Amino acid sequence: MGLVLLLVAWRLARHRSGWPTRVMVAGALLLAFGYGVVLPLYTVQVLVPLNLVMFVPSADPATALGWHLVKLLSMNGGWFLFGLGLALHARLFESLRKPKSFPALP
Repeated sequence: MGLVLLLVAWRLARHRSGWPTRVMVAGALLLAFGYGVVLPLYTVQVLVPLNLVMFVPSADPATALGWHLVKLLSMNGGWFLFGLGLALHARLFESLRKPKSFPALP
């Protein structure tokens, strides 16, 4: 999932520059890290979920809290930045421009 979003962001940003492109690619990178690294580590139970810390005797609460914050930042921040970058790329926040009026021909 993260690699697909990274590929989509890269294809949209390939020939453009500026802040919309940077924001979109930053969000895609955060999502790629979240989906590619953090969530698989939770799935194979290398990282202990925060709600199971008291049931695992070898779990360190500070480490579990730190990885939980990394997961929250990478996933929620990634979706926020990716969506904001897409909206800026599509120019959703720009106001309507009035067409230029040309003088009448004689």
